[in-house]
Amino acid sequence: MRRGGSLARQALMVRVGRRSAETGRAATATRAEVLHVGFDPVRTITIPAPGVPVDVSVDGADSAPVSIPLLPGERTMSRRASFALVNACTLASLGLGLMAIYLAMDGKVQIAAAFLVACVIFDGLDGALARKLGVASPFGAQMDSLADMCSFGLAAPVVVYASLADEVPQAAAAIATALVAGCAAVRLARFNVSPKDGRFFCGVPTTMAAAVLALTVLIGLPLPGMVMLAGVTLLAFAMVSSFPYAKLARLLKMPPWLWVLPIVGALIEPRMTFVMIVATYLVSGPILWMRAKRV
Repeated sequence: MRRGGSLARQALMVRVGRRSAETGRAATATRAEVLHVGFDPVRTITIPAPGVPVDVSVDGADSAPVSIPLLPGERTMSRRASFALVNACTLASLGLGLMAIYLAMDGKVQIAAAFLVACVIFDGLDGALARKLGVASPFGAQMDSLADMCSFGLAAPVVVYASLADEVPQAAAAIATALVAGCAAVRLARFNVSPKDGRFFCGVPTTMAAAVLALTVLIGLPLPGMVMLAGVTLLAFAMVSSFPYAKLARLLKMPPWLWVLPIVGALIEPRMTFVMIVATYLVSGPILWMRAKRV
């Protein structure tokens, strides 16, 4: 701080007292006013009691909003192009999800399921490209969640509903698929605010659940409608469960001999092999959870 005349200009005056009774709604709040005497305009900061809302403003300051860049770091042409490519993949997943809804409404259920499978591919592609090209950003993460909600939280239940409408009561199909949509929303929101684990998912991810539902419709499993409905409901609850489920990278590190049985089964009876793989994965979560509890 400068001495002499500049010292007076830089002086700070602090008054701490009770809020005036004129405000009525916050008569018990304390207030600290910090006055800066000098060339700068007077700035007043009000600190209310807990639970009392406050509007902090700076008199005379520029009120223009602060611009936050969507792409952190160096903004070169190559990085901008990579950023645009990644977000184009996200938008492609969103568009394919909308097309799946339109096709399901037209009764073309299996084609709609194929579009959902394409959604899953593009959803995995945008994340892989973002990490490889070094353009991962908070904006991209939020945009990916919104696209996932449309493609996997809305399009997948619509396709499943269209596939089950003639086999089960419509009310039952509507409740089960609405449960999928609600659990997908909860799962995506929880994922955004939870710490990340490099080994396990907390609950079945929405992308994997949508892939299972899409493949189920696409290959036409020879199962009764009520059994399918029970499986859809179970998958919905698995998304919001706290059970740990291994990530794909961890599954790929399994011993090669463990892959022999599903490969042989896929060659002999692919549909039932698919059912067994999905059932085994769903059961693995509670098993891992119980093992962790014992340890």
